[in-house]
Amino acid sequence: MQELCSKDNIYGKYCQYLNCREESIDAQIRAINEYDPRNEHSIVKIYTAEAQSATTDNRPQFLQMMKDSATGLFNAVIVHKLDRFSRDRYDSAFYKRQLKKNGVKLISVLENLDDSPESIILESVLEGMVEYYSANLAHEVMKGMKDTALQCRHNGGTPTLGYDVLPDKSYAVNESEARITRTIFEMYASGHSYNEIIDTMNREGYRSKFGRSFGKNSLHDILRNEKYTGTYIFNRTGCRFCRERCQRPTVN
Repeated sequence: MQELCSKDNIYGKYCQYLNCREESIDAQIRAINEYDPRNEHSIVKIYTAEAQSATTDNRPQFLQMMKDSATGLFNAVIVHKLDRFSRDRYDSAFYKRQLKKNGVKLISVLENLDDSPESIILESVLEGMVEYYSANLAHEVMKGMKDTALQCRHNGGTPTLGYDVLPDKSYAVNESEARITRTIFEMYASGHSYNEIIDTMNREGYRSKFGRSFGKNSLHDILRNEKYTGTYIFNRTGCRFCRERCQRPTVN
């Protein structure tokens, strides 16, 4: 076994994607312990970043680890795989340089890389594959969501007040809730103020989809939601997709 420094550090994480099959923190720590079965190297600290993407460096535990690397707390960082460290090649190179500057070695359990020139090329290839996998996965997920949107089906989250989601992810009007939204639109069209509408809703005991009293924010969201007119909006913050007469409207 390659000789390591006497103080090592683990950085494990969960995958953020739903239903992903990547290793849990426990599995990663178990693999790292198997890497050093005789416990020749003391683990001074374990950093975990559950449900946070390795495509970004906005990970508090990761940044704390980098900060600690400059204090002499440890002299090696052990990761299960390189993609646990970073899936962005620029970030990976930047933080590896920081570790090297701080005299800290980065060790991957599954990728047996040494200090040879060949390992430099292999590591670059592995990092490129990791970044490709991450970008391609995001593309495939977005493609699937857009296809779901084209079929006017639910893409996740809590459905809009006035609608239920059926097992096939299609929308069905919830008449008891739709009466609430119709009343809101009718009052607004008649010139009633937000405060008057909110007072009426709460006085009558009407509640939002989350079972809460109505406020200005929830009322604003309802009045601006085009789903009530039968228009399906997808990906408001990115490439906006809109399909009219996509579902049954609850208001005229």
